[in-house]
Amino acid sequence: MQFGSFMEFHTRPGCSQAAAFEEGMEHIREAESLGLDGVWLAESHFNPQRSVLSAPLVIGAGIAGRTSTIKIGTAVHVIPLGNPIRMAEEAATLDQISQGRFEYGVGRSGFPGSYEGYGMAYGESRQRFYEYLEIIRASWTSERFSYEGEYYSYEDVCLTPKPYQQPHPPFRVASTTTDTFPVLGEMGYPIFVGVRGLGMSQVAEQVALYKEAWDKAGHQGEIDISLRIPVYVGEDEEEAVSLPENSFMKQFRRLGNQLAASAARPGTDPREDRVERSSQLAEITWDFVRQEKVAVGTPDMVIEQLTRMRDTLSLSGVVAELNAGEELPPDKIASSLRLLCEEVMPAFR
Repeated sequence: MQFGSFMEFHTRPGCSQAAAFEEGMEHIREAESLGLDGVWLAESHFNPQRSVLSAPLVIGAGIAGRTSTIKIGTAVHVIPLGNPIRMAEEAATLDQISQGRFEYGVGRSGFPGSYEGYGMAYGESRQRFYEYLEIIRASWTSERFSYEGEYYSYEDVCLTPKPYQQPHPPFRVASTTTDTFPVLGEMGYPIFVGVRGLGMSQVAEQVALYKEAWDKAGHQGEIDISLRIPVYVGEDEEEAVSLPENSFMKQFRRLGNQLAASAARPGTDPREDRVERSSQLAEITWDFVRQEKVAVGTPDMVIEQLTRMRDTLSLSGVVAELNAGEELPPDKIASSLRLLCEEVMPAFR
């Protein structure tokens, strides 16, 4: 399995935004020195209490200039918020300057706030997403291309530069709603999954739909699924279990609040059962979370938890949220990262 670190470039109370960038870059430097496979950049808008990472491709270019081996991915780039050709140019540029270390994780976001801030209709996000994905891929794989869609049309365009990787950097698409799994399986895209809002057994059912569609479409090779999950590794069992509780639980409660607040917002799909999912998260306990929504404990405990998740969800990768909830001290994040790389990762090689 491949291992990566999920990066939000989180902010801390009383610290400057410059300090958030500095802490994030130091984490990446240490991750590369420890042999972590990759870093995965989130995208966050209009949320200064949480993150300064609004421009993942720009940050990716900065990482490329400061590193030499670690892979650089987006998790995810919210492509309906921009112009697809401009995004294709910038992503291809990042692939060039990183010399092929870029992986393009894309999605449309499960919440309308960013779209409202940009003055865009969230209800259009699904249709825009698939159109943009088609445009970006065509612009990378054709010397010149033309396209006519609902939102964008192009005539005889030559995108420059083309990506370093040929035919293009790997795509990876965030999949959360049940109806997207067979669609992405049929299209043959690697995916991100998560167990924050649903139980592992429910996500396993979604993965089965993805694999069935993948096989039916006749795609070659194995399915490729990465799990985004909060991870904390400590040497002492009691501390490793108790220390991340407040921070990690803050993330689950926040997700529940976001689901409730977004349920009646324009463009959300009533089939997503946001109110019901919010109610479930409001009642969730740390003991339950530890069973299937996080991987915390000593290295042996985390290996056991990730092995179970790998086997249940057919995983090929783990994207570890080492500071989910943004409240863990920097030294604890650093020690967790070290133990993940030195003692957990080797068990999956």
